[in-house]
Amino acid sequence: MITVGVEEEYLLVDPGTGLPVPKLDAVRAAAGLDPVTTEGEVQAELLQAQVEVATPVCTDLGEVGGHLLRLRHAIGSAAERIGCRAALTGAAPVKADVRVPVTRKTRYLQMRGHAPRLVDEQLINGMHVHAAVPDRTVGVEVLNRIRVWLPTLLAMSGNSPLWEGHETGFASWRTLVFGRWPVSGPTPVFAGVDDYDRRVSALVESGVIADTRQVYWQARLSETYPTVEIRCADVQLRADDAVMFAGIVRALVATAVRDATSDAPLPQCPQELLHAATWQAARHGMSGPLVGPCGGRHSARDAVALLMRHIASALEEAGDTREVTSLVHRLLRDGAPAERQRRAMAEGGLPALIDLLTTQSTAP
Repeated sequence: MITVGVEEEYLLVDPGTGLPVPKLDAVRAAAGLDPVTTEGEVQAELLQAQVEVATPVCTDLGEVGGHLLRLRHAIGSAAERIGCRAALTGAAPVKADVRVPVTRKTRYLQMRGHAPRLVDEQLINGMHVHAAVPDRTVGVEVLNRIRVWLPTLLAMSGNSPLWEGHETGFASWRTLVFGRWPVSGPTPVFAGVDDYDRRVSALVESGVIADTRQVYWQARLSETYPTVEIRCADVQLRADDAVMFAGIVRALVATAVRDATSDAPLPQCPQELLHAATWQAARHGMSGPLVGPCGGRHSARDAVALLMRHIASALEEAGDTREVTSLVHRLLRDGAPAERQRRAMAEGGLPALIDLLTTQSTAP
């Protein structure tokens, strides 16, 4: 059984205005007093208006969901106690002209010195899923095989349609903001683990990025854990939607390992087409056409159906079919989180949007 772990980033906002508030240290301190959290589960992020949580290693989706609910409750309660709220959105829907301070870590301060405007606008929040692999050689095989499916995952996860108080026209504006960093977007194809290491080293040696942690591809080998890290998704409104993505990612990785073992041919998609597919997924989410895993124009529903057929046997082997498919059906029925944000804003304005972003996180 492939183990998984999930990292989520939350935005700290004023409950009345929705503006980001730099209260990371206070929220971390308050959350640390909660007996349900342990050291290392609540972490600092780049900007002081963000906080990150990380689940332990999990063997089944029930564990993932339980840990996410526990951590979301802890951060939400801590934020309330110090006068703000934790918002589950991929991008700050409203933003003040005043700059949010950078967390005072050497690496973060160096990033701001290198690209100040990009850091100032990094009020974006993702969900990262780590899936265990036997070794780095297999990990690179997995990266080569899952890359074509990540635009579909991105479309399903879009949760950032608003920015600076305005509709962006994109389901995942976070993807556009993140894509401005020099090493970002779709993962390239690698000849093997030596090729991966050589090319990452060349990027660092170029001086354009400071270290390997600034390799912001949508999927990469983890520098810390024996995992592949899938980073394409916006943070999710609901914990069970995050569980759905964890299940899909685990099945994608399991399918890739199986295909690599049997020497199945690599799925072919040129890098430029994958970039276009990523942009299209960020633009439309589940509300428009998508580029399929090997090209071609598809409806969002058909693209999801292709993904689910691809991973069906892996879901069955993990015992995840019923849970994941029921959550996918709900997504197809109700729309991705971006549509829920838009409906809330249209029907109740900013107060309704803030309520949605700060109360759905622990919904059953």
